[in-house]
Amino acid sequence: MDYYGKRLQKKSDLKTGACVAPAQPLPAFIREALKKVHPEVSNKYYGCGLVVPESLEGCRILDLGCGSGRDCYMLSLLVGEKGHVTGIDMTEAQLEVARKYVDYHMKEFGYKKPNVTFVQGYIEALSAAGLGKNSFDIIISNCVVNLSPDKKQVLVEAYSALKDGGELYFSDIYSSGRLTEEIKNHKVLWGECLGGALWWKDLLQLAEEVGFSQPRLLTATVVAVDNKELQDVLGDFKFVSATYRLFKVPKGKTKTCQVIYNGGITGAEDIFQFDCHYVFKTNEVVQVDGEAACILTHSRFAEDFTFQPPGGSCEPCCANPEADPVDPFDLASRSGTRGGCCSTKSADCCK
Repeated sequence: MDYYGKRLQKKSDLKTGACVAPAQPLPAFIREALKKVHPEVSNKYYGCGLVVPESLEGCRILDLGCGSGRDCYMLSLLVGEKGHVTGIDMTEAQLEVARKYVDYHMKEFGYKKPNVTFVQGYIEALSAAGLGKNSFDIIISNCVVNLSPDKKQVLVEAYSALKDGGELYFSDIYSSGRLTEEIKNHKVLWGECLGGALWWKDLLQLAEEVGFSQPRLLTATVVAVDNKELQDVLGDFKFVSATYRLFKVPKGKTKTCQVIYNGGITGAEDIFQFDCHYVFKTNEVVQVDGEAACILTHSRFAEDFTFQPPGGSCEPCCANPEADPVDPFDLASRSGTRGGCCSTKSADCCK
């Protein structure tokens, strides 16, 4: 807590690029929302990547490790006055900054009453912090899960707090292998979001154990470590900033399905990038793997798609019904694509 509450006073105090690594350019509507966030709140922001999922209007969102509240205030504008955003953080110094500007932002947004709340607590203990089960449509996290010593418990608590069909959408730092104890116990590397990085394959395993759908990789960006002293400690380990989306949807027989994106989601009116496997264009028929079909039919995106045949009754797949997990390091190494390894609608392009 001291590292974020006392040692870090601004972004330039960071010693690596991990906590400020951008995953992709910010859409215009998000840039406009960020302009309305108070400068002190933004200056205390240490996140990585982009943590703004689609179709937010009216949603209840929880931000794990909200820090100074930059993302919370941005999202409170995007969900609208009927939505609500809750931020939880363990660091009182950060929360003091966040709470200081509640009235400022509500006035800036033209809201009659606050639609944002800040709670002190641990992301491994959401229920103990008073956050009930089945309470949120979306949970986001921005470069915070790596700071937890019990990442499986974070996923367990998030799964419990999500409504059926809900989504955990988060950016974090991942390593190319399981880190050594020396790296894990290095205070600066831990504070810089590297020492606690999870091996990306372990995320897949933990998500399955908890009950989530297979993590869907959206973006991945190489994290550069220019500090020679820290690089000497890290050795051959590499790191990426990656954005994944996990859903709380029913388990069952996997079937493929043809879907048509109806369009109209804010910021994705004509093209909706669901993950690095699928980019949906308005009114185009796309064959999706069974798990993607299950997610689309049981999540908040159900009304944004037309399923063929009507009613979403999909056919059993005769070949491989699932999209294979993508190595985020492979994704990050590719160039010439927009926030993903492919810009076509076929799941085969990522295999």
